[in-house]
Amino acid sequence: MPSYQAPLRDYQFVLQDLLGIYQRNELAGFDQFDHELVDAILQGVAQFTREIMLPLNQTGDQQGCSLQDGKVVTPSGFKAAYQQYVESGWGTLICDPEFGGQGLPEVVGIFATEMQTATNMAFAMYPGLTHGAYSAIHAHGSDRLKQKYLNKLVSGEWTGTMNLTESHAGTDLALLRTKAVPVEEGYFAITGEKIFISSGDHDLADNIVHLVLARLPDAPAGVKGISLFAVPKFMVNEDGSLGAANHLAAASLEHKMGIHGNATCVMTFDGAIGELVGAPHQGLRAMFTMMNQARLGVGVQGLGVSEIAYQNALAYAQDRLQGRALGGTRYPQQAADPLLVHGDVRRMLLAQKAFNEGARALIGQQALWLDEAERHSEPQQRQGAAKLAALFTPVVKGFVTDQGFKACVDAQQVFGGHGYIHEWGMEQFVRDSRIAMIYEGTNGVQALDLLGRKILADNGAALEAWSTEVKQLLQAHSGDGSVGPILQGLAGAASELQRATAYLAERAGSTPDLLGAASMPYLQLMGITALAWMWSRMAITAQAKLDDGSTDEAFYRNKLQTAQFFMDYWAVQAVSLRQQVARASGGIVEFDDAAF
Repeated sequence: MPSYQAPLRDYQFVLQDLLGIYQRNELAGFDQFDHELVDAILQGVAQFTREIMLPLNQTGDQQGCSLQDGKVVTPSGFKAAYQQYVESGWGTLICDPEFGGQGLPEVVGIFATEMQTATNMAFAMYPGLTHGAYSAIHAHGSDRLKQKYLNKLVSGEWTGTMNLTESHAGTDLALLRTKAVPVEEGYFAITGEKIFISSGDHDLADNIVHLVLARLPDAPAGVKGISLFAVPKFMVNEDGSLGAANHLAAASLEHKMGIHGNATCVMTFDGAIGELVGAPHQGLRAMFTMMNQARLGVGVQGLGVSEIAYQNALAYAQDRLQGRALGGTRYPQQAADPLLVHGDVRRMLLAQKAFNEGARALIGQQALWLDEAERHSEPQQRQGAAKLAALFTPVVKGFVTDQGFKACVDAQQVFGGHGYIHEWGMEQFVRDSRIAMIYEGTNGVQALDLLGRKILADNGAALEAWSTEVKQLLQAHSGDGSVGPILQGLAGAASELQRATAYLAERAGSTPDLLGAASMPYLQLMGITALAWMWSRMAITAQAKLDDGSTDEAFYRNKLQTAQFFMDYWAVQAVSLRQQVARASGGIVEFDDAAF
């Protein structure tokens, strides 16, 4: 079975040294916690995930979920583990205290999520989707709906789902057919079928609150005619007790590549009773509250599975004896040198390490922007943070899951033939992490969203705001020789991103198809530049700690060394990505359909 040690020291570095969250008293509620409390919480999550969730990961993969007499049964051990999860209160960390939450910020909760997805991605999806349902109802639901559902969703006694996809309409929600017909004041009968519904049915909780997109009888065509409804598996009585079963069911389970421990259902609604979440025909707006929460969570999945894959690949490379170093025997007392001496193995491991630590810092920054957008005392600061969070949502979801999957493949490669064998766990990490590039909007959609909606639609205002921060960082440390080579990597990547953006902006009006052809290399270019920014900040922070005489010298020197590797290996890819945007995208658009 794979092993896992939560990167608690790295969490401390990101939260305390890099982001300085314990000095952010202008953010409401940030004065209610300190590093001792946060460290204790993350240590508790680390213990739970390592001791309870990790041992069930391969069990869940091997057994999967089953549909028995119309009910979904989860793998052995999942139900007991979920009850422990609920009793421990891990699902309450970042929820509103009014509904039983602990009120911690997103920037703390996001690292609890990383540990959960690293140790058991399929299991972690059950509470993850529940939090998304909570967020949508909390942001858009009526007071009556909040009182009805939120306390149970926060505690984890009930779980939640999101129901968007239909067999004839994947990403194109304008084609959605599910109907909602008024039956009495405030209630609607929902009829239709949804597919690919994660956590759609299970035996973990007493009730499941489905958030379902559907059309009212007077709905206009297209996405402007979609409404959102809360549809419980069991009806809820006025006193909060559970009533009769609603008219919905899991018709079947999908047979899929990975995440076998999570029930991916075809859900049928046959006049199921639901209530509006938000205003009529405004369902997409409400659902995107849940979707954006989910997209951050999916980005964390890309990081979490990459991290556990890296840890096990590193341990294997240190232990497995195979051949001799090209430069001469390193360990003559052994029959062969360990895999770690070989250059290509080192390359793969360092690429994973630099990606994981950079992505962790970026995800922490993204979560902090979300906290600032909600909690900052100044409206202008809230607005600015919200724009940056929106800009980076497709980067966190798209780039991190793309590269996280690649890191899992590289980790599997380190194992050689053993990586292809189930018992080592590496092939499961590859299979599980693959879905993160597909659901919650494929990464191709994320790339289009970044370029079309988040950059060009506002004439690059959000990108310019971030670019200004990058320039200010470079200017402030231009004379700092200790981190100069690292900052040069950031400057180079930022320059390539600026050139690519200008190239596409000039041609977007005359050749709009060019955006689709160029969007994926542009997303990768943006992601690499973002990580170069985070690595530059981490290097500056680490050097300052060393200059102050930190006793944790080895940790901070490791950061500096990894930062330089990132610039030498990752950041230099910005040149080729910019060239793909400028040179290959036109050929993609113009290539004759008949010649494919």
